[in-house]
Amino acid sequence: MIPLRRARTGGRSMNRSRIVILGVAVVAAIGAGYIAKGMSSTPPAQTVANAPAEQPRIETRDVLLVSQQVNMGERVGPALKWQAWPSSIVDSSFITQEDRPEALDELKDAIARYTLYPGEPVRLPRLVVEGQNFMSAILSPGMRAVGIEIAADTSAGGFILPNDHVDVIMTRRSEDTATGSGYITETVLQNIRVLAIDQTVQDDENGNPVIIGKTATLELTPDQAEVITVAQRMADRLTLALRSVADVQEPSAKNGRHLVNGVNGSGIRIIKSGEMNTIGAR
Repeated sequence: MIPLRRARTGGRSMNRSRIVILGVAVVAAIGAGYIAKGMSSTPPAQTVANAPAEQPRIETRDVLLVSQQVNMGERVGPALKWQAWPSSIVDSSFITQEDRPEALDELKDAIARYTLYPGEPVRLPRLVVEGQNFMSAILSPGMRAVGIEIAADTSAGGFILPNDHVDVIMTRRSEDTATGSGYITETVLQNIRVLAIDQTVQDDENGNPVIIGKTATLELTPDQAEVITVAQRMADRLTLALRSVADVQEPSAKNGRHLVNGVNGSGIRIIKSGEMNTIGAR
């Protein structure tokens, strides 16, 4: 009888252990489920904290821009448009729709004083508006426009274009009887800007001359205008020598004032009764 009791007591103990283990497993499973649920869901407070901040509104103004390239001397026509720009970078020289709402119609016949490029804000100083003469508008302050006769063989083979810089060379026959017949060549003006060739004020898109002109219009100071006028009367030929763009800023060493003042090299020019005589010319 004793062995049977021991067997029954051992069976009860084993059943209790299994119940305890099963209960612990159930509790652990329930806890793991709550933990997983908590990790998969984002607390409302955290979601609000990570939300992007609202960007401040940028104030804009409609500015008049160039929508396509307009070459110097061309009408701007349909190449103008309104475009919104941040108010903080709008310069006082810009044309805004707020200040000039009719600008598209008012400036459609204006002429570009300089080449205008796409996206460039329109400024009135860069335009020749109605009532202004184009040539006088592109002249630098204090300068004069003077035309001289040229030909292909006296203008670098016809490759001198508007906005190039040239030297003016005067060639005339020698009047010195001691040296006999011959020619005197002299550079009378240096680093002179060419405003136009005939009526052409801009070369074509490929940079080639549009036409071999017969007249070059030069930008001169008042003193230089007097010099070139006298040189045209004295010279048998005036030649334009094309300069490099790298030399544009070089100061001019030749002003030709001796032609106007009556001194030519080491000689003196005397005009009497409409006739000119040179004494001691080189």
